[in-house]
Amino acid sequence: MTSTVNTEKLSSARFAEATDAFVEIFTASVDFDRRMAAQDIQGSLAHAEMLCKIGILTTEEHEAIKTGMRQIEAEIQAGTFEWSIKQEDVHMNIEARLTDLIGIAGKKLHTGRSRNDQVATDIRLYLRSEIETITAQLHRLQVGILDLAEQHADTIMPGFTHLQVAQPVTFGHHLMAWFEMLSRDRERLQDCAKRLNVMPLGAAALAGTSYPLDRQLTAQLLGFSRPSANSLDSVSDRDFAIEFCAVGSLIMMHLSRFSEELILWSSAQFHFIDIPDAFCTGSSIMPQKKNPDVPELVRGKSGRVTGHLVALLMLMKSQPLAYNKDNQEDKEPLFDTADTLINCLRAFADMLPRIQPNKAAMYESAKRGFATATDLADYLVRKGMAFRDAHEVVGQAVRLGLNTQRDLSELTLAELQEFSSTISEDVFKVLSLEGSVAARSLIGGTAPDTVKLAIQNARAQING
Repeated sequence: MTSTVNTEKLSSARFAEATDAFVEIFTASVDFDRRMAAQDIQGSLAHAEMLCKIGILTTEEHEAIKTGMRQIEAEIQAGTFEWSIKQEDVHMNIEARLTDLIGIAGKKLHTGRSRNDQVATDIRLYLRSEIETITAQLHRLQVGILDLAEQHADTIMPGFTHLQVAQPVTFGHHLMAWFEMLSRDRERLQDCAKRLNVMPLGAAALAGTSYPLDRQLTAQLLGFSRPSANSLDSVSDRDFAIEFCAVGSLIMMHLSRFSEELILWSSAQFHFIDIPDAFCTGSSIMPQKKNPDVPELVRGKSGRVTGHLVALLMLMKSQPLAYNKDNQEDKEPLFDTADTLINCLRAFADMLPRIQPNKAAMYESAKRGFATATDLADYLVRKGMAFRDAHEVVGQAVRLGLNTQRDLSELTLAELQEFSSTISEDVFKVLSLEGSVAARSLIGGTAPDTVKLAIQNARAQING
C-alpha cells in the first residue's frame, strides 16, 4: 500500500517531494511539547523586546507581536487553540498562528534565532518552573516530617540493622533521618537550578548569528543568570536535563525507602503505624484487607524515574555536536519525571502528617531482640573492662536470655554477675529503653532532648 503524502512542508521551497504522511506524524512533537507553550511565548516576547531595542522590529511591530501573543495565550488557556501536526512542534504552531493574526510582523519574530536555541531555552524555562514546584512540595513534606517528629521525640521504637532489632531509638529520631535525606535532595535541586539557569537564545542554529543581538538583555528579561558561552554547546547541551533526572532519581529512591518502611510498619506483623484510610484501598475478595497503596505505588514509580535517567544518558551518549533530531526524545522522559516527582511528593506531604504510630507496639518490639546489649557492653567499659572482653560477657548474657526467653533487663543481678563481678545494681538504669535512648545525647543522637534540638535547627534551616 502506498502512503499518502502531505503537500505542505516547513521550509518547503527546499524540497521537491512532500513529506510522507506517516513520517509527518512520526517526526512531529506537538502532541507532547505543546505543554511548553507558556515558556515558548515567554521566550518569544523577550526576544521581540530585544529585537525592538536593537532596531530590527519597529515599535508598532513589537506591539502587534505582544497583542498577538496575548490572544494566543488566551486561546491556549481556553482550549480553543488549534494545534496542527503539519506545523510539527509548539514553536511553529505558535509562530504560524501569530502570523495569521498580525501578518508580516509575525514572520519577523524569528529573526536571529533558530528552533534549536528556541527549544533549548524553552526547556530550561519549563524546568526552572518545575523545580520551583517540586521544591515547594519537598518543603511541605519536610514540614510534615518535622511536625510528626516533634510529637514523637520521645516515642521509643526499635532501630534496625539487617532488619534485625539493633538498638532502641525514638520515632522522632527515625523521622529526622528521612528529613536529612530530603535536605540533601533540596540542596541538589538548588544546585541543578543554578546550572540550568543559563540562556541559549542567541546561539541560533549552532554558530550564533550575524545580527547584533543583545543577549545580555534577553537573559535579563527571562531571569537567566547569563547567556551561554558557546553556541555549539548551547543548542546541543542536555546535561541540565540529565542532572535533573539524576536528582529526581535520588528523591524517588528516598521516597521508595520511606515507602518500604511504611509498608512494613503498617503490616500486622509490625503494627507500628496506622496509615489513614484515605491513602489505602481494600481487596476485591478479602474484606479485611487495608492495603497501603500510596506507599506501594510511590515505591513502584521510583523505577520509572530511574529509567528516564538511563534513557536520557543513552540518548546523549553518541551524539556529535551540535543539534540532532535525537534530542526530540528528551522531552517525554523529562516531563514525566517532573510530573512523577510532583505527584509523589504531594501524596507523601498529604499522607505523612496523618500517620498514627502505635506507641505500645513500638515499645514492646524494642524490648525484644536485646536492644540494650550495646548499653551493657558500654557499661562494662566504663567500669574499666576492655571492649572486646565486655563484648564477650554480653554475648554470654544474651545467650542466657535466649535460653530463658527473657530480655537483659529481666535477668536478675545475680545472673548477670555470673558473667562479670563488676556488674552492680546500677546496671538496670542502662538496661532500660528510656536509659538507653537518653544516654545518646551527643549531636546526631537519639536522646529526646537532642532530637528536639535537631528539629528546632531544622525548622530554622528550611525557613531561613
